[in-house]
Amino acid sequence: MSESTLTGKKALVAGGASGIGAAAVRALAQRGAHVIVADIDPADFHRILTLMLESPFLLIRAVLPHMYEREWGRIINVSSVHGLRASAFKSAYVAAKHGVEGLSKAVALEGAPHGVTSNCVNPSYVRTPLVDKRIKDQVATHGIPEEEVVKKIMLTESAIKRLVEPEEAGELIGFLAGPFTGMVTGAAYTMDGGWTAS
Repeated sequence: MSESTLTGKKALVAGGASGIGAAAVRALAQRGAHVIVADIDPADFHRILTLMLESPFLLIRAVLPHMYEREWGRIINVSSVHGLRASAFKSAYVAAKHGVEGLSKAVALEGAPHGVTSNCVNPSYVRTPLVDKRIKDQVATHGIPEEEVVKKIMLTESAIKRLVEPEEAGELIGFLAGPFTGMVTGAAYTMDGGWTAS
């Protein structure tokens, strides 16, 4: 793939300091994009649920007029397998991610006449600091090795029993941001090891 497919383009990555966001920053920058990074401190947990849906909406609303003016743009929302499937005890997270899916589809329809696409990337558990902490908590709770926590607790629904690497998600985001995806819109791109296949 060409390393300069995004030369002259600008990208705003929310949550770009670590995990999928940081991988997306690297993938976009390697393709020549000028990348702007926005992030918050994960200690503001009480606001994160609100920000998962409201923040993307506000960012999209702010950038769409500029994209419409240029008749080109790519909106890529990092959703989750939980945007497509529910899990017990995650009602707020699941609701927020389902909301992002609906937002993305509405933007796809509204942006189509203006050359703007809108898609979601839907990974299962990604190897991020937040997931690493969760694994350690589960190890302490259940007294089993990390590998068993991942395979038997976190990824029971996945056919492939490993975490998604941030770089894998970043590369998909880089592709979706490129010039060859003008007909790719309103879609959800799963990276879930087969979780949603059943």
